[in-house]
Amino acid sequence: MNILERYKKPTPKFFKTLRNIGIALATAGGAIIAAPISMPAIVVTIATYMTVAGTVATTVSQAVVTNDENTEIDENDDGL
Repeated sequence: MNILERYKKPTPKFFKTLRNIGIALATAGGAIIAAPISMPAIVVTIATYMTVAGTVATTVSQAVVTNDENTEIDENDDGL
């Protein structure tokens, strides 16, 4: 499965929520960085980290897909 096919498949509910939180973080951070007023360096630094973290969370969350082919739970699977 290539990346385009992955992005077209459905995303689980938890990762949809995480994706939306990431979008909000990236948007808020970008708005603070682009504000036309001068702010302390620490605020701009935190906004930069917010933007990066939000972008990464959004990208990773969107790449997670549900696997409809293998919906049965293996009782012998220990998760390793």
